[in-house]
This record gives sequence, structure tokens and C-alpha cells, in this order.
Amino acid sequence: MALNFHQLHIFYTVSEKGSFSGAAQALHMTQPAVTMQIQSLEDYFGAKLFLRTTKKIELTEAGRALLPFAKRSIELMRETETGMSRFTHMLEGRLQLGASLTIGEYILPRLLGPFGQEFPHISVSLKVMNTAQILEEIMQHQLTFGLVEAPIEHPDVLMDPVLSDELLLVLPAGHELAQKEEITLEDALRYPFVVREKGSGTRRVMEEELLRRGMDLSDMKILMELGSTGAVKSAVEANLGLSILSQSSIKHERALGVLAARSIEGIRFMRSFYSIHLKSALLPISAVTFLTFMKERDLKQWL
Repeated sequence: MALNFHQLHIFYTVSEKGSFSGAAQALHMTQPAVTMQIQSLEDYFGAKLFLRTTKKIELTEAGRALLPFAKRSIELMRETETGMSRFTHMLEGRLQLGASLTIGEYILPRLLGPFGQEFPHISVSLKVMNTAQILEEIMQHQLTFGLVEAPIEHPDVLMDPVLSDELLLVLPAGHELAQKEEITLEDALRYPFVVREKGSGTRRVMEEELLRRGMDLSDMKILMELGSTGAVKSAVEANLGLSILSQSSIKHERALGVLAARSIEGIRFMRSFYSIHLKSALLPISAVTFLTFMKERDLKQWL
């Protein structure tokens, strides 16, 4: 029997999860199949890798010695796929991902066209939903990976920044503040605001930056909280208030001249967009190819 990567991947996942059942669920395998692969690995090395008790499993001395090599093999496999993805122009496959609202509605539609031209044999299935729903579907193996607007803290998830974004003060095109060369925070706060609902990535970036500057958010005149960026834009266009939104989401309205966008003096609302997927999962080459495309291309030409 030869040593193979699949067995090392299973071994690493069992050690991470602390149980054969947890590893089986994470790897989408049956528990007997996981047990069989671990036994085969133990037979290959001639050493027990886990101490099994009724309540939990622990690594043996041999298991602890093997663990860093298994981890390095997984990292090397991921690096290999990333390095080779630039050569896979004839790759065939299905790219299935989830994206949170701003990314799914305003970023990806502008990128999928150029990606499709470069990789015409990869079909794309995109689900647009909130971050919590994306995480849930990834955990249930219904999605391969997701793109989200805020960091995810989860022990089973790998997170990687793929794109930067800036939020700007958004005003009706004829608003008096749009005539000023410099707008201070005090200027902006004299007017009511229309904002995204609590928990949204856009709202979170705005609040965190203002809190960082010592501002009491209760002093902000929030007239409306709306559940979509489109609804917020319509409310601002109707002169119901100002807002702070991603510059990517207002490109069309600025071009039409119905909305204006300005920076607030001394403040930058910056954030990163992240890819997330299970630690225990190796992304298919179609997903690696798409993420490499996002990181290595000059996306400003399309955004």
C-alpha cells in the first residue's frame, strides 16, 4: 500500500474535529469509511495514531509527529492548485458559490462576464443571500465557498481577503452638501440618514469607523433602516436622507446624475471582501481558478 494524500487529509480532519463522526460529517463521508482509512494509515506506518476511548480520541505520540506533515501536505496541495489555476483555460466544471448582497448584486455581475470570456467552459451558479445564510449552507455542504463583506469568526472556516472596497457619503445629486469641496462629519450629521439594517456588512463598517472616532451613534439621525442597498439608494434619490454606501453599488446612479458621492474629510470607510470555505474541504479547481482571477487581475477596469 502506498501513502496517499486522501488518507492524510482524513487524518488531519479527525485530529481537528476530535472525533471520527465529526470528521465524517465534515468530509461528507460515512463514519466506517473514515475509520477504515485511518486503520489503513496506521497499518502503513505500523503505529497507532489515535488513542480511542468511549468519550473522545487523542493523538498518540506517533499521531502528534504525523500531524504537522499532514497539515503541510494540505497547504502544499492548496498552493499547487492556486499555482496551476492560471493555466486551466480549457478547464470544464461548475462553479457554485454564495455571495452577500453588495458583492452579489454589484461586484460579481461585472466580473463574471470577463471571467466567462477567459474561462468559457466553467459554468457559474450564484446564490445571493446574507452572510449568516452563506455560512450555514457552507457548513451543510450545500455551497462550496462564499464571498462575504465582513470577517467571519468560526473555528471550522478558512477566511481570505480577496478585494478591497470603500464606502462613501451618498447624497441626492442636487443636495447642498454636494456643492462643497470638503465635507466634514459635522456637516453630514446635520442631516437625517437612511441606512442598511443592523447586522449588514455595510452598516457594520460605518458603525465601527464612527465608534473608532469616539462618536456616539445615538446622535446620528437615522430616519429609516432598510433591508437592501437598492431601497436605500431609492430613498436617498427621493431626498429622504443621506447614506453611506459602497462606491461599487452607486456607479450606475452616479453615471446617470441622480446620486452624488463624496468623501468625509479625515475619514475613510474601508473594508475587505473575504472568501470563506471549510477548513476540512479542498476547493475544486474551478473555485481556485475564480479566486486566483479575482486576486491577480486588475479589477478596477470592470468595477
